Amino acid sequence: MDKVLIIDDNTGIISALSLLLSLHDIQTLSAITPQAGLQLLRENPDIGLVIQDMNFTADTTSGEEGRALFFALRELQPDIPVILLTAWTQLEMAVELVKAGAADYVGKPWDDNKLIATIKNLLELHDLQQQQRQTQSRAQQAREQLRQQFDLQDIVYRSHSIHTLLEVATQVAHSDVPVLITGPNGAGKEKIADIVQANSAVKDGPYIKVNVGALPEDLMEAELFGAEAGAYTGAGNKVRRGRFEAADGGTLFLDEIGELSATGQVKLLRVLQTGEFQRLGSSETRRVRVRVISATNSNLQQMIHDGSFRQDLFYRLNVIELKLPPLHERPEDILPLARDFLTRSGKQLGPQAQQSLMRYSWPGNVRELHNVMQRAAVLTRGDTIEESTLALPEDTQLKVPEHSFEPSRELLEQTLISCNGIIAQAARELGLSRQALYRRLDKYGIPY
Repeated sequence: MDKVLIIDDNTGIISALSLLLSLHDIQTLSAITPQAGLQLLRENPDIGLVIQDMNFTADTTSGEEGRALFFALRELQPDIPVILLTAWTQLEMAVELVKAGAADYVGKPWDDNKLIATIKNLLELHDLQQQQRQTQSRAQQAREQLRQQFDLQDIVYRSHSIHTLLEVATQVAHSDVPVLITGPNGAGKEKIADIVQANSAVKDGPYIKVNVGALPEDLMEAELFGAEAGAYTGAGNKVRRGRFEAADGGTLFLDEIGELSATGQVKLLRVLQTGEFQRLGSSETRRVRVRVISATNSNLQQMIHDGSFRQDLFYRLNVIELKLPPLHERPEDILPLARDFLTRSGKQLGPQAQQSLMRYSWPGNVRELHNVMQRAAVLTRGDTIEESTLALPEDTQLKVPEHSFEPSRELLEQTLISCNGIIAQAARELGLSRQALYRRLDKYGIPY
């Protein structure tokens, strides 16, 4: 049963409120002095809401006693909703306290129906906040446990999707099966590869990284598999040792694997199947033991359909696939990443700058966020980065069409809680209109 604390020196008001709430199955506790009310709050941590008067001494109408009580309540329980009972003489003080975090103020005499509706909404929101804190606490514990068990390479994240991906990545890291990391450019695929390698059985062996997309096609085979002296124009008289040989006994990370030539694909398939290959210009078969991690932003299934990527190679590479979502699909990670990128600069983000970061669609993903933070830190003279310094393009803000940004239930709840239930502020942070936010809250049955 919900529990409400009433603090008022007028026993008639306490009785009237207690009766009204009891008719709606809401339990009440009461106190006639601020000191007694604070003690009850200490003894009953399950209290979900406080209704307090603004004056407790006869012939006093300033509201200063109510103001002191409000801040004392907030010190004990910073997130507990507080409704102020006011007379017209304390209206200005009540408005000031609402700005300071009070949930609402109600004039005497009150409208029973409106008051009950307000109380029920606030109790539901408070319950939601409690559940959200418990969920966040469990998530934090899970993140810490994963960090203690594995080397996560100082990755910064808060989203459930990345946590799930890391659980799989660390689980398969110790085996020697090939891993394919898929996701858009700039999302952090190389970071995931680093984590797989750091927790692998060959973590102490060589770790060779190759950006296949950056290799000229005529040199790609020589770079990967090596070449004998004079095997191609410009090779010279020296033997070229390929990346597979360099990675023997360790890990080879092939980024942009979709750019590999048809001949390179055949040779790569042979290495994955047998551990054997031949240098360019040589008939000698060489054997290596290499853990292969590959990554791509290409749609390999479509490339197979088009005939530009071998299906048998895809199946060899795709023993374990780790799908890395774009940044706009995991908005919980945006601000933690942004703050981490600013650590060395000592700068901090202003409120409007934070909202702007959350509204932006991040087509360049984590890499773009890193560049934006670096630029903003350099251009900001003071300690606080403002929205104007970010200079984010307006045409990629998550505003219209609405279907381009569909916030999850978790993000809706987190944003509503962080904005203390203020719909207009929550809508601004999410880049939605208030009507669009109301529709989504109704869809998920989230109280507001």
